[in-house]
Amino acid sequence: MATALSLPAGAAGSRIIGLGHHQPEKVLTNDDIAGLVETNDEWIRSRTGIITRHVAADDVTVADLATAAARHALDDAGVTADDVDLVIVATATNADRSPNTAGRVAYALRTGYQPGESTPEEAVPLDLRDVVGPAALDLNVACSGFAHAMGLADQAIRTGTSRTALVIGAEKLTAFTDWTDRSTCILTADGAGAAVLRASDVPAVGPVVWGTEPELTPAVRIEEPLMTFQQDGRSVFKWAITRAAERARSVVAASGLTLDDVEVLVAHQANLRIIEPLAKSLGMDDRIVVTDIVESGNTSAASIPMGLSKWWHAGKIPAGVPALLFGFGGGFAWAGQVVLTPER
Repeated sequence: MATALSLPAGAAGSRIIGLGHHQPEKVLTNDDIAGLVETNDEWIRSRTGIITRHVAADDVTVADLATAAARHALDDAGVTADDVDLVIVATATNADRSPNTAGRVAYALRTGYQPGESTPEEAVPLDLRDVVGPAALDLNVACSGFAHAMGLADQAIRTGTSRTALVIGAEKLTAFTDWTDRSTCILTADGAGAAVLRASDVPAVGPVVWGTEPELTPAVRIEEPLMTFQQDGRSVFKWAITRAAERARSVVAASGLTLDDVEVLVAHQANLRIIEPLAKSLGMDDRIVVTDIVESGNTSAASIPMGLSKWWHAGKIPAGVPALLFGFGGGFAWAGQVVLTPER
């Protein structure tokens, strides 16, 4: 007779109880970009919708950006780092192999030190030396990373391996930008967004629906030998206007809702010329459509949580309403879920 294993008791689901974001202070305008490559403000706006983007200083890391957004989200949720038992960071631009970004964030949140700062043994608070910290893992699915991370965190809560999770999307995409390539340097930016998920008797995060488009795997990449952000813009745009809506509809269907129920669209902020047609294809162009790309540029895995948090804190998004999160990009991967926005 096979030995039976016990499983932890999970929750019915999870809900978002806090949101946070962080952007570097330095702002790069279209006129600034025009000083680097042959372009102009009108050309950039007409093709991307972008007006400004934020750029991190050389000594600022992905973990720094992620930690700042995490602190904002924890404060918004009214919980402390001690309450968190799972940290997931979605990023494609972390420069270090180890420790991972999530580990550095967990360390910074618990100790108050900077993510990459070495801490003398005698400086570690006594009450932390015997404390078991949260599980910490990085997830690299590029632009759809946050939706993937949300799905994994929700599943961890449902299965009982976590109760309070911190999910972060953070990127320093400008560190991998070729500033002589007009087709890509006009897009990239840096920043981070975060959400705190907590176990809930009433599910408020729908099931993740995810997949890939194998034939488009090379379409968005950061790879040897150049190690700069490159993309086949035409292929990405064609997919976005012909197949993205179908994938997004499958996400809504999995939630048990219809598109008529969804009040907010938070798609990956890749290009305004993609976001607006997607909203129209879904019949959501008369709803709240987050267009943070205009002032924040393309921040890959950070774009969905950062746009959601910025618009939430600005009062542009109501409390307790269904919002469709939908990411797509490098891999070529896509993922999404319907969530209820936090209560105020």
